Amino acid sequence: MFNLFKRRPPPDPEQVARIKGWVAAHMTLEDDDHVSVAELACHEPGCPDFETVVTVMKQDKRRFVLRFPAPVLEVSEVDVTGLEF
Repeated sequence: MFNLFKRRPPPDPEQVARIKGWVAAHMTLEDDDHVSVAELACHEPGCPDFETVVTVMKQDKRRFVLRFPAPVLEVSEVDVTGLEF
């Protein structure tokens, strides 16, 4: 049984910054666009233990949600640049 209230340490801030930079460059984002990165645990059958979810909110209110089936530390630039929009 898992503990819903057990806290994990936050993801590595340097890796989060790298992911944000890769996403911003790949999507040619403007300064007013916002990128957030979260590492989420999954307890559903068939999903990875952790996934990285990147949310991009453009200044024109368009929103993109990018999911990587790996923890933050395992997301690479190749993973990000391999995405199509």
